Amino acid sequence: MAVYCWGNTAHGELGLGGIEDEQVKLPLKMDWSHADDVMQAACGASHTLFLTKEGKMYACGNNDHGQLGHETDTLPNKRPRVPIAFIACGGNHSFAVSKSGAIFGWGKNTFGQLGLNDLNSRCYPAQLRTLRSLGVRYISCGDDFSVFLTTEGGVFTCGAGTFGQLGHGSCSNEILPRMVFELMGSKITQIACGRRHTLAFVPSRGKIYGFGLSGVGQLGTGTVGNYSTPQIVRGPWILKDSEVTGCDETQFTVNRIFSGGDQCFVSTLGCADSADFRVYDKSTQILSLSLEMSTELAQIGTDETVELDLMSAVETIFKSLACMNGSLLLPNDEHYCCTSKHPGVDISAAEQAFDQIRKIERESIRQLIRDSIESELLGALTPSPADVETLRIYLLLPLYHEFINPKHYQKLHSPFSQSVLKLAKNAYDIVVLWWANQSKEYFERMVENFKSVVLYIINFKFPQVVGTDVKQDLRYDAHLVTMLDILAVLYWINHQKRTQKLPYEQFHINEIDDVLDIRHDYIRWTTDTKGVTFSLCNYPFIFNAAAKMLLLQTDQAMQMYMAMHSAPINVISMLCSPAAALAPQYIVLNVTRENIVQDTIRELSYYAASDLKKPIKIKFCGEEAEDAGGVRKEFFMLLLRDILDPKYGMFKSFDESRTIWFTEDYFDSDDSMFALIGILCGLAIYNFTIIALPFPLALYKKLLGEEVNMQDLQDLAPTVAQSMQSILDYGEQDMEEVFDLSFTTTRNYFGELQTIPLKPNGENIRLNQSNKHEFVKLYIDYVFHKSVEKSFRQFHDGFMRVCGGTVLKLFKAHELMSVVVGNEEYDWMALEENAEYKNGYTSSDQTIRWFWEVFHELPLEEKKKFLLFLTGCDRIPIMGMKAIKICIQPMSDDKFLPVAHTCFNLLDLPQYQTKEKLKYKLLQAIQQTQGFSLV
Repeated sequence: MAVYCWGNTAHGELGLGGIEDEQVKLPLKMDWSHADDVMQAACGASHTLFLTKEGKMYACGNNDHGQLGHETDTLPNKRPRVPIAFIACGGNHSFAVSKSGAIFGWGKNTFGQLGLNDLNSRCYPAQLRTLRSLGVRYISCGDDFSVFLTTEGGVFTCGAGTFGQLGHGSCSNEILPRMVFELMGSKITQIACGRRHTLAFVPSRGKIYGFGLSGVGQLGTGTVGNYSTPQIVRGPWILKDSEVTGCDETQFTVNRIFSGGDQCFVSTLGCADSADFRVYDKSTQILSLSLEMSTELAQIGTDETVELDLMSAVETIFKSLACMNGSLLLPNDEHYCCTSKHPGVDISAAEQAFDQIRKIERESIRQLIRDSIESELLGALTPSPADVETLRIYLLLPLYHEFINPKHYQKLHSPFSQSVLKLAKNAYDIVVLWWANQSKEYFERMVENFKSVVLYIINFKFPQVVGTDVKQDLRYDAHLVTMLDILAVLYWINHQKRTQKLPYEQFHINEIDDVLDIRHDYIRWTTDTKGVTFSLCNYPFIFNAAAKMLLLQTDQAMQMYMAMHSAPINVISMLCSPAAALAPQYIVLNVTRENIVQDTIRELSYYAASDLKKPIKIKFCGEEAEDAGGVRKEFFMLLLRDILDPKYGMFKSFDESRTIWFTEDYFDSDDSMFALIGILCGLAIYNFTIIALPFPLALYKKLLGEEVNMQDLQDLAPTVAQSMQSILDYGEQDMEEVFDLSFTTTRNYFGELQTIPLKPNGENIRLNQSNKHEFVKLYIDYVFHKSVEKSFRQFHDGFMRVCGGTVLKLFKAHELMSVVVGNEEYDWMALEENAEYKNGYTSSDQTIRWFWEVFHELPLEEKKKFLLFLTGCDRIPIMGMKAIKICIQPMSDDKFLPVAHTCFNLLDLPQYQTKEKLKYKLLQAIQQTQGFSLV
């Protein structure tokens, strides 16, 4: 494509560089380096705009009012923008319209012609936000006024109105675009402006309307003068009522209208459709990626010749932010009005297009795309983009298949992530919302890609010493920090913004503790008082259950060692030194079965908070059993069964959910009991003992400062939660009559029914549509916070006496709950796979084969009874079934039942002669656990 120019060049408006003549009388071809790339050009009084195929705008000419959009008035100068679809020039001002209807104006604004609600001229493009939602497609400008044509065929004008050129029935200036009401009801498809007049074409009527200055007849009304409202232009294309409307050779149809200075032109056709300025000619638009182009690229063979134009287009598109941001948009103008909730990208088409790019066989094309993205595209990303449309790149790039390959992290993943993290707040919030609204598959792909990069960097930068089990210590790496930071963003989006959430486990990097010594990393993290040390513990979501339990064990060892030694110690050497285990110290609790609660309170009162970090041993009075773990399990079970007995009245039980919650009313003397349960909960964590504490997840949320919600009410009291949800779901205006509720709740206070206001004066506030959300929120707050404030505080203080360290920051509420009470994510095959056999048994023995056949045939409840029989608990640790290593040894006499040693998960299994007898004896044995459950 060539560009020719002629006319006045006194201000350089022809972009011919150092030409000496001020006039070019014949068309002259521009030799400007980007002239062949020009898709559109627009001329003002003494300046010119160019739009190139890569989406860049260039300007030259007079810049007295900033109409060039930059500070200099030299030869053409580029100014990268959003994906521009149309450019226009007025006398001394300029406009650009983006693909999705954003309008940018700059230059002279003395009369408000930029529509920015002021009279300040601009030397840089400023966005005209008032028309964004109307979908402006075309702009025409006069000397000091501007006319906007919308998708719906509406016309808006602003600027100087001295001669009525704005069409509002007056000669006033307008600093905000205002609709021309005289044209309402008519769909305008063309507008054209002269120096001080305006034309508009209505194809349904075949009429052209003009308004403004007509001193020399430029409105075509047959008279001279000024007209401030639209007047019909008299021309031969106007049909009289008596004329036939069918097509014949003598009929005129308006093709296009033109206006400039004080002149107007109309081109006519026969029976053909008129031009529609709202529809862009594809040949004038910047290049963009499409599904068709991607498919064409994928079909090129490895040895096939590639057209130079296609290669040039590919390079241009993948180097240009404007081209990429204008690519793969929703069809039929659905991409208009790009907002934080509506990016306008056709994600389905984008996924298909990038899937085709993945299939490209020609290496030169693959390399060209990768180099263009890495060398140009990513480097063009800025923290403060000009418009929301420029953020579409953050939706498109994660679909690029090379993001799957972690080897490119330095040139691809890291620059992309850094650009996201450096975005200004508004832009960052928009990208976050867009990502949050993507499909599960899209979001999961992003998470997995960045997880793979983290693991790749760790393996590459901190390789394990060959031939040893020595793990590397973590050191600071800028790329690793960036990857972890972007994963943290995705994690936050997933749990705070997304409706269809990925499971927490999706963010775990399971191999992390196989490669790095996370214990040393944890110690550095806990000893960093200023919070400046780089540590994986700042990203706890990457740790799986096994890693977190390892860190909990590390914390336990640290706390216990510190409790045993008052002198300063080297904690790292303590973990690695076998000498540390030579002098174990314990909390020894001497209790009786008859007064286990009072005895435990008495015994614990002898110890300081630091002592509670030590492991505990239980001594039942008059019994000789050595506590190797089994006695401790029994102690917790008996103690909790006693404390939770209804005779104390400390907790309310909810039969529907089989959970308990703190009671609202108790005697002050019970404070120590709540504190005791908190201490026991902490001791169970630090002694890695699962206890049957039937609190809902809300308890652990409160301990960790997480917000409780409707789901927590559902877990505690399903029927009540259903009632609250019905309030939220009810949409009729008769809510006050139907529900007849005020902002109060009731409670039974020692047999007396009391009314409790949920807020001040709540008894006089009626529930209605406008306050129903507040009512439900206050009710949930009352149940979980206000009503149990004192009792929970006692529990919390007791718990924190044991677990008041930084280790809790690593856990989420559901993980902490699993540490305390275990979970029910059973994997029975893993129990068999991890089993060990001793004293003569092997996995191939007939008795062992029968045992596992019988076990796997049992219903779930019987399997849980076996687990309780074997371990003392029917739930499994947070680390899963693999953490329960069952050991089976033979017994000589098959007349006996199987015997379980719960301290060691050891099963004595007689060598029964038949499978039927083994099943009978096993079922008899596991029934012996009845009565130990708290329920």
